[in-house]
Amino acid sequence: MTGITFDTGALIALERRRQRMKEIVERALAKDQPITVPADGVGEWWRGRTDLRDSILESVDVEPLTLALAKVAGEALARVKGATLIDAIVMASAASRGDIVYSSDVGDLERLRGQFPNVRVLGV
Repeated sequence: MTGITFDTGALIALERRRQRMKEIVERALAKDQPITVPADGVGEWWRGRTDLRDSILESVDVEPLTLALAKVAGEALARVKGATLIDAIVMASAASRGDIVYSSDVGDLERLRGQFPNVRVLGV
């Protein structure tokens, strides 16, 4: 079963209680589908503890940045002019599992798809 990966924009949409994101999470949890968030996405999103932020983190698997993941992301950065490290990490993370990525920055992540062709990117 394909999992899903959230970037920072997806976390923000969850925090803002966007209906689409609520439905995505509910479907994933009902299907026992894993939801992964790279740790750097948490760092970009986190602005202090709240009950809602804690609840969001409890519903996802936070993936640490490993040396192998950092290298794959760095290689993608070398090939895609203007890409950002966080976007490359999100895409490399999702590619390692064949996940679907949910993002508010679809265009930025789509630029990296040439390096990660097994990843679909959908908007939040």
